[in-house]
Parts: sequence; C-alpha cells; structure tokens
Amino acid sequence: MKSLIAFDLDGTLALSKQPLEADMADALADLLTVAHVAVISGGDWPQFDKQVASRLPARADRSRLWLMPTTGTKLYTHNADGWSAVYAELFDAAQKAKILAAFDAALAATGFVPEQTWGERIEDRGSQITFSALGQQAPIHAKESWDPDFAKRKLIQADLRQRLPGLSINMGGATSIDITREGVDKAYGLRKLRDASGIALDAMMFIGDAIFPGGNDYPAKQMGLDTVRVRDPQETLAVIAAIIACQK
Repeated sequence: MKSLIAFDLDGTLALSKQPLEADMADALADLLTVAHVAVISGGDWPQFDKQVASRLPARADRSRLWLMPTTGTKLYTHNADGWSAVYAELFDAAQKAKILAAFDAALAATGFVPEQTWGERIEDRGSQITFSALGQQAPIHAKESWDPDFAKRKLIQADLRQRLPGLSINMGGATSIDITREGVDKAYGLRKLRDASGIALDAMMFIGDAIFPGGNDYPAKQMGLDTVRVRDPQETLAVIAAIIACQK
C-alpha cells in the first residue's frame, strides 16, 4: 500500500502542455479517494493551473493533492481559500542574467536553429529558466519530431554544463532544457515533498514517461522510489486503475 502516488505531467498525465483529458481528470479524482497525489514537472504554476488544477472535477479531494512546478522548487497546496504557494526558491537577477547569456552562447556554438518557432524560446519561471527549442507554443506534432532521441538537446546540454558549473541542467518535455540550482531534479523535489507532507519516501510511488538514464524522471528511480515507466497518458490510465484496485 502506498500513501502517495507522484506523477510527471507532460507525456504521462497529458500531452505536452495540453490540459488533462476528462478521463484522466476523473481517474485522478478516483485516485485521490485512496491516496495522496503529487504532480511534479518543469512547468510553472500558470501551466499547472491550466493543465491540472482547473481540469479536476468538483468531487476531487484537492486537500490531498500536491502540485510541484519547476521541478519541485515550488509547492502549491489547496485549502479553503484556494491554491497557495507553500514555498518558492527563486533565482536572483544576477543568476538569471548569467543563465540567459549562457543560453545565447550555447545555441550559437551548437548551431541548432529550427526552421520555424512558435513563441518565445526562453522562459523565466522564477526558480527555473527553461529553453524550448521550437518556442513555448509549438504544436505537438512539431515537438515530437524535433528531437525524439534527445541527441540535439544532449549537445546543447553538454555545452551549457561547461558554461554554467554549479547549476543543474536537465532535459524535460519534448524539446526543453531546464536550468535550476545545483542538485535540483525530481529526486530533490520529492525529498522536499517528503518534508512538507510528512509522508516517507518508501510510502511513495513515482510514475513517468522518462524513467531512463538521462531522462528527467530517472532521478526518482535513482533515489530508490518504486517507479512505473509509462509510454503515454493512455498507459497511465491503466496504471492508475490498477493502483486503485490494489489500494481498496
């Protein structure tokens, strides 16, 4: 029996930057009747609100839901007054400027210039700076075909690591690279969740689509959590149904 089930968001609960489908929102509401639920991903709070918080049915027990934007450097919980931040670990202005300059230099050095972009490519999320190769509003079909084997982003990532020692630089989503403080990854976020919730790590399970070496969900496995790797949201639905059946 697990007390808390934690999920990645894009590729696991929903398609990239898309709202939860109705069947997933209902499945999470069902899961909340038998366990706490956490969602941890690289997006900022507005994206979490759009994709998850605003999509849940009225019956969902939001008091048992832990939403962790920007790889767990922020935590939101729900009470009688609505959603509020428990904490937020923010970069200062000098750190942000250094990161933005490094992105410019790394992209120039590696030479990855897409034929088309949709929206801004670099987003300041307060506690995380995120590069989206095709832009923040790129359509799913373009994102899925740009770097399916991670090869392009691995080159950019390697260059950034030379320019930004002491920071965490991880691949996320279909086209993005996330920069956070050193040591910040999903294992870091899940330890923060343990401290905030009082739920032990061995009472948690993590579900994600990138639980493989180099994937941004892999730290959850490395830290010793029970994990389930899924291919897509449809497979996640089946896993949730199995968990509910076992928990009852």
